[in-house]
Amino acid sequence: MDLQFTGLDWGIFALYLTFLAGSGWYFSQNRAKDSRDYFLAQNTMPMWMVAISTLATTQSAATFLGGPDLGYRGDLTYLFTNLGAIIAAIIVARLLIPHFYASRVSTVYELLQSRFGEAAKTRAGSVYLLGRVFASGARLYMAAIAVSMILFNDIAADHVILAVLLLSVAGLLQTLVGGVRSVIQSDVLQCAVYVSAALAVVMVLLWQIPADLGQIQAALSTPINGGGSKLALVDTSWDLADPFNLWATFTGFVLLNIAAFGLDQDVTQRLLTCRTQRDGARAVLYSVIMVVPVMAVFMGIGLLLYIFYQNPQLMGGREVSVPSGGDVTVFMHYVLHEMPSGLRGLVTIGVIAAALSTLNSSLNSMASVLTQDLYRNWLTRRGANKTEQHFVKAGRWSMALVACTLAAMAILCFYWQQISDLPLITFALSVMVFAYSGLLGVFFTALFTGRGNSTSVGWALAIGFLVTLAQQPWMISLVTGSEDPLTIAFTWQLCLGTLVSFAVCNLGKPLASVISSTTDKMDLKEAQS
Repeated sequence: MDLQFTGLDWGIFALYLTFLAGSGWYFSQNRAKDSRDYFLAQNTMPMWMVAISTLATTQSAATFLGGPDLGYRGDLTYLFTNLGAIIAAIIVARLLIPHFYASRVSTVYELLQSRFGEAAKTRAGSVYLLGRVFASGARLYMAAIAVSMILFNDIAADHVILAVLLLSVAGLLQTLVGGVRSVIQSDVLQCAVYVSAALAVVMVLLWQIPADLGQIQAALSTPINGGGSKLALVDTSWDLADPFNLWATFTGFVLLNIAAFGLDQDVTQRLLTCRTQRDGARAVLYSVIMVVPVMAVFMGIGLLLYIFYQNPQLMGGREVSVPSGGDVTVFMHYVLHEMPSGLRGLVTIGVIAAALSTLNSSLNSMASVLTQDLYRNWLTRRGANKTEQHFVKAGRWSMALVACTLAAMAILCFYWQQISDLPLITFALSVMVFAYSGLLGVFFTALFTGRGNSTSVGWALAIGFLVTLAQQPWMISLVTGSEDPLTIAFTWQLCLGTLVSFAVCNLGKPLASVISSTTDKMDLKEAQS
């Protein structure tokens, strides 16, 4: 069966493009007055909207394509790791968000300036930009897979590259004028689109599989290939190569989500747009709670696809062939070749909506760090005085630069993921560890110790990156010459990288001015109490 988009599918697709253009124009009508308005919406965004935007930012095409991919290949143990995310969200809400609001920062890295000096803020912002290029580039690549299959029915290198460029231009045009306010507002609409599309896929699959829920559950509990149950939720085994077991949930995943919600400007920027500190804390907690049912829907699609493609008994003897491109395209193959006309178009725009919600967020957050932490500081050192409108324009130019950089990284990820052969979600999460290891070590030093200075911060950030790099299987092979190197899951890579980075940062002696400032603050708190 080799169906292409019908006129109805293309009509739905055209309506979505019209919707994108119209919403982008509407949301950009409220032009930013200054850089704080452009990057933080003057702290006027309602909590519920920020929570949904945070959900959309953390999900993206990695969920739309990676969730079904993970369910199709494995089981439900990834869902259990959200318990680590909930623990991390509570820590961020109680510990980090109050600091950010009290200091009235535009980026989370400004918090380091008062503790370690201006150089530390610049270095942390630079490492964030590097890590975000890796992570957002990976997500852009995943969305390009879907667009390539829509336009060309394959994932050939030149077609994926063209899809990357199309998505980059679309994301840039949608968010360039209005700033973070338009990003958050469009995120809410995009989230509604892609969740509705996912629910439509579940309903169609249940209709197409000629078996009741009891039979489907039994087949998933005892797969025909003799493997373990695909409904397994908790994995108590000890395996350094497994990122989704119980032990990784309460260690690596807690650290990963502390970094994602509290130290990654891509997400934290949304939380800083709320009216109050309390609203910001509630937004992060609600967004994490909403992740669980949304992720369950996407992984459920993968489980149903496993029945559809791998269990001919439940399909009434009907034979359906898995796409030659491999498991990475199984979801889009199903959408384009098995779904009814019209719904194919709906699901396709769901993939693009998920991609654009995350891409727009990355463009704005990375532009805020480039403008506020790097460019503004550079002008200050030169003694140049610029108007706020100058920094708004600088933010837009930064956004264009970021779009080009992310496009280049997405193209690189096409080849990187082919070599690593990791499932999409695992690949997307693992690339974030390179930046998070150093940032966690530095922020933990700032929050829990009196040690560290700008020099040790720089070394800690660099060592965190290098320790993570040294744990990559291909790097271990390069050093040892082994054809079967030790495989360490990204969760354990993050734990080791954070520990080493924390130790390195603590080697630095605090500056006298920092000690004096800290003592003054403690005396003030005692006086107030």
